[in-house]
Amino acid sequence: MIGRLSAVVLDCPDPAALAAFYAELVGGTVEIDDEEWVDLNREGGQTLSFQRVGTYQAPAWPDPQRPQQYHLDIAVPRAEMDDAEKQVIALGATLLEGDLGGTRNWRVYADPVGHPFCLCGC
Repeated sequence: MIGRLSAVVLDCPDPAALAAFYAELVGGTVEIDDEEWVDLNREGGQTLSFQRVGTYQAPAWPDPQRPQQYHLDIAVPRAEMDDAEKQVIALGATLLEGDLGGTRNWRVYADPVGHPFCLCGC
């Protein structure tokens, strides 16, 4: 091993706002260093960081001209998927693809600035 992964960094237009969204989604403490960089520290979990990009362009699901580049999978008990969906939409997420009438174990969303993430049944 050469090193350890210290953070996953998401480009965005407003780091503090996107960090607040993810704090509600996965927990953690928002730490604002400045307007350009914000960390979401998660005890026992991976740090998420948010970096301001003035020319940010959101991915277009599933357009290969503006691909997703990455996505986050958020584990949710299968029996709680509908409630979890209501909560993420209330936070500002957008449903991109449902679970095809229950035939898949995941649903695809975009965060408030367009990054895709999935709620995955566990």
